[in-house]
Amino acid sequence: MKMDPLKLNKLDEAIISSPLGAIQVLGDENGVQSILFLEDAKPFTEDIPKSLSIAVQELTNYFTKKTKDFTFKLNPQGTEFQQKVWQQLCTIPFSKTSSYLDMAKALGDPKVIRAAASANGKNPISIVIPCHRVIGSDGSMTGYAGGIWRKEWLLNHESACLLYTSPSP
Repeated sequence: MKMDPLKLNKLDEAIISSPLGAIQVLGDENGVQSILFLEDAKPFTEDIPKSLSIAVQELTNYFTKKTKDFTFKLNPQGTEFQQKVWQQLCTIPFSKTSSYLDMAKALGDPKVIRAAASANGKNPISIVIPCHRVIGSDGSMTGYAGGIWRKEWLLNHESACLLYTSPSP
């Protein structure tokens, strides 16, 4: 049986509402490939595809301060260096920040600061791969693909996040 090549690359999509505007989640059974802020209005998805249901629920929980952890499978597409940078981003703790220079040093070479910053800017999985936690060495808010106002909102959200916990029985 011959497979249709167009179906091999088809990703499931969910458009969800957030305090930062509409967010597009793309992925399949191999994991989420992108979480991007949308500038143009699109209708919100009523029936979330099964492959994206955990991601959508965990993002909703993040925005409502019910979680700070994401457990769904990620499948970002990028070069080997980009993948390395994105893995490094995932080591920045919740509600903490790092600088581009710190990132470059953690990658093993302070000279890769520009390349690391470029890879950071190409991160396809906003929020979960926390590129918003990278700021200038002087503490300044530097570029963010989703807009500086979203970066500031995310950092403020995380620093003020009091997670709900069930009372002990």
